[in-house]
Formats: sequence, structure tokens, C-alpha cells
Amino acid sequence: MPQTLPQGLDSAVVRSWCSLALDALGREREEIDAINVYPVADGDTGTNLYLTVESASQAVEAVFSAIEAPDFADTVRAMAHGALIGARGNSGTILSQLLRGMSEVLAEGRDADHLARALRRASASAREAVAHPVEGTILSVAAAAASAAAGGEDVAAVARAAHAGARAALEATPAQLAVLERAGVVDAGGRGLVTVLAALVEAVSGEAPARAPRAPRALVAAAEPCADAGPAFEVIYLLEADEPAVARLRDRLDALGDSLVVVGGDGLWNVHVHVDDAGAAVEAGVEAGRPYRIRITHFGTETAPEERAGRAVVAVLPGEGLAHLCAEAGATTVLARPGEPPASGELVEAVRRARAREVVLLPNDAALRHTAAAAAEQARAEGIRVALVPTRSAVQGIAALAVHEPDRRFDEDVVAMTAAAGATRYGELAVAEHRSFTSAGVCQAGDVLGLIDGDVAVIGHDVATTAGTVLDRMLSAGGELVTLVLADDAPEGLADRLESHVREAHLAVDTVVYSGGPQAPLLLIGVE
Repeated sequence: MPQTLPQGLDSAVVRSWCSLALDALGREREEIDAINVYPVADGDTGTNLYLTVESASQAVEAVFSAIEAPDFADTVRAMAHGALIGARGNSGTILSQLLRGMSEVLAEGRDADHLARALRRASASAREAVAHPVEGTILSVAAAAASAAAGGEDVAAVARAAHAGARAALEATPAQLAVLERAGVVDAGGRGLVTVLAALVEAVSGEAPARAPRAPRALVAAAEPCADAGPAFEVIYLLEADEPAVARLRDRLDALGDSLVVVGGDGLWNVHVHVDDAGAAVEAGVEAGRPYRIRITHFGTETAPEERAGRAVVAVLPGEGLAHLCAEAGATTVLARPGEPPASGELVEAVRRARAREVVLLPNDAALRHTAAAAAEQARAEGIRVALVPTRSAVQGIAALAVHEPDRRFDEDVVAMTAAAGATRYGELAVAEHRSFTSAGVCQAGDVLGLIDGDVAVIGHDVATTAGTVLDRMLSAGGELVTLVLADDAPEGLADRLESHVREAHLAVDTVVYSGGPQAPLLLIGVE
């Protein structure tokens, strides 16, 4: 039975729209996946659209759970925000921008005129978000829906006109895009948008429009040249950044790859791009702001996991001495030179070089957390099982490597290594290069800085004295083993003085000393 026709949109209609769209995409997901040939024939457009709408629907349900009768503007904004943070793939990202564009207008009004204007805003904002718009895609279908929606007498008439316009435009997509014509299909993203608009018609009128005939499977999707010639990775992440930084990011990502879509606003963005260097795409995001929820998908194939060896550890080390030490212990090492932190591409290469089915990655530097995460995601996309242990210092990496046992279960090994690293407090001595404010006060150029767990805790003038003070503070909470890593240019006799200090001031505490080699930090301290 048809429901009562609403005089305008309301929160309940938006909730119903999200639910109906999710149900419809769930039924049609496999069909849409099967016709996905552009921009990459990876057969996941239906799935990506479903996951995007699922996130939008969950955000709306959260509003209804918190408030019995939520405000309409809050509801449409929640829908758009949910789609933004949950957007998947090229088409899902564009759909999230379409919903955001609609929400910007609907938050101001909910009659037929506002709905028609919302569809126009949606089409325009989605086209602006795509670096190089292509006709015959979801963008063309959205534009046709917006054009057809003008002049409707009520919201139901506007929704029906938009759906009809979108459906007609969808049928025309093969004539606009050669890859679709060769495959004998319509655009998959556009097909999904028609489904979402059909759900809108049902939500506002109570009557579902006739369903489009079942789409044929792509005839030549697997052999489509563009699927093989394009970039190797799809990179998606959420980004907290301001608009000027995002503008610079767009330019950089556009130079790195294709299928670039950046959607969002008000400090939160969803970034989607196809590239060969996934690490560089993530690093560009790090430079622009704070990327998170990073997802990297590999379009091709790499060496099958079963062809690889068992398990390996990849560790970033800040000195040749430590690198040699860890290599002797069986780790694949990456050298971090002063002022030259490794890029994620170097970490991925090290993971590949390890030639193992399972890899434990030790970044050994808090500043490398995003780089290491990007490398881990890229390696996972290539079929390698990677666990990132968030070590923040080389001494934590040494502690983790000391308990590494490749013969036990992977998860158990990772837990043991993580626990060992987490139980190790870390300190460092450095020489201040200029006057600055620190957590321990103002330091002058040439002062010796003692850092504990990344923060300046001691400011001194003598290396040995400052190191002794740092050791005392670190051991005040207890400890059984002190690890000292000294650079080649550390003061002569420093290791002996510190070992003696520990023996005399802290009973039953053992000390082990390693050489960091040239270019290593002046002194690294670990307390377990």
C-alpha cells in the first residue's frame, strides 16, 4: 500500500531513503560488480557503493538512536558525513560527494524546489571533485538527473523526474565511453546511482519505480586493455586538512596517478587516487594534514604467498652498527640516515626483499608511523601478511627482536614482540642546535638534552652527567636491564662510566652495550 505522500522531506523520509537504498544495493551488488569495467575492471563498484551507503545509513540511525525526533538538517548532514567517512572506491567516493552536495541545500529547506536545487548542487560539486571528469560515467547520470528534476510540483514529482532522467542517461553511457561499448554494458557507477534514486522515489512516494532490466555481464572486462595499463594501486584515506593544503595535495596526486577524486570540506576530506607508488600518495597526505583509515588495494598480482618463505622481521635502524647487529639476528634492515627518513617505498621494498609470507615491521621511530602504516597496507595488498609493531625507538625494536620466535604462531609472535617493545622505556641524548623552548625549560645551542619517551626531561652541559641523570630517572620506576647504544663519536669511556653508574646506584640491574656506528644518535637508552 502506498504511504501518505509527504508535503516535504523530513528526517523519517531520509532514514527510509538510506534503508531502501541499502537494501536495493544489497540485492543488486553482484549485478553492478559484474558490469564494472571503468576506470578499472576490478569488479567491486556495487560492493563499494553498498559500503558507502551502509556507512551513511548507520550515521542516520545513530542520530535517531540519540534523539527521538531529530532535526531534519542534522539528519541530512549525518547522512552526508557517514557517506564521506565510509566512502569506498571511485564511485563510492563520488556518491558521497553527491550526498554532501544535496545535504548543503536540503539543510536550508525541504520542499520540491530545494530538492531540485539539491540535485543540481550535488551534480556540480561531484564534477568539481573529480580531477578529470569523463562523460559516460556516474557524473553524466547525475547531471541528467539534476537537469530532469527542475520544475517538479512536489518532492515526489522531482524524485520521479530525476530517476527517469538518470535512467535514460544510463542507457546512453555506452555511446559516450568506448570501453563500455566494447564490453556491452552500461556504466556501473551510474547504474548504482539509478538504484539510489529509485530508493528516493520510493521513500517520498511510497511506490517503487519499475526496476531496470537485469544488466548483462561485461563481455570483455577481463581483457580490457585499460585494466592492465593503468596504475597498480588504489589508495583511499580520510584526511584532516585545510583547503589550501588540499589544493596542493590535488596537484601532487594528479601528477602521481589518475582517477583522482577528493571530496569533503570543513576540514575533513576523503581522498581517492590510482597510483603506482602508493606510499608516495600517502606521504603526500601526511604533508597536507593527518591521513587515517588508509586503504590500499592492489589491482594486479604479485608473487603468491605460498611461493614465499616463512616469517621475517623488517626493522628501520638509525645507524650502521645497529643495522649490522639486527641483520645478524636475522632481520631485514632499512638504514635511516640523519635527516633522511626512509620513504614508504623503501619499506615496501624491504618487505619484498624479505620474501616471506609473514612480516613483522618495526619502524623504530614515532615519526615513521604513517609511513610504516602505508607500507604495511601496500604490502598486504600484494598478498603479504604484515603486522606493524609501533616501536618508537631502536631500543624498543631490539627488545622486540630479542623475543621473536619464527616457529610459533604469527599472532602469538606479534603479541610477544609488541609486549616486549611496550615494556621498554626509551631515552636519548642529543645536542641542541639552537636556543629553543622545551618541556624541561629553555635550552641554549650546545646544551645536552636528555629525552625520555620522546620528551626533553633533562637539560645539561656534560654528556656523562646528563646521561647519568636520565638513567636515574628512567630506573626510578624499576628495571632489570639497561641497553646502551653509543655512536662512534660519543665521548671516550662513556660506556664504562655509565655501566659503573648503574652497578653502583641500581643493584641487580644488568647493562648491555652496543655500537650504533657512524651517524647514529649520540646515545640511546632502553630500560626493561
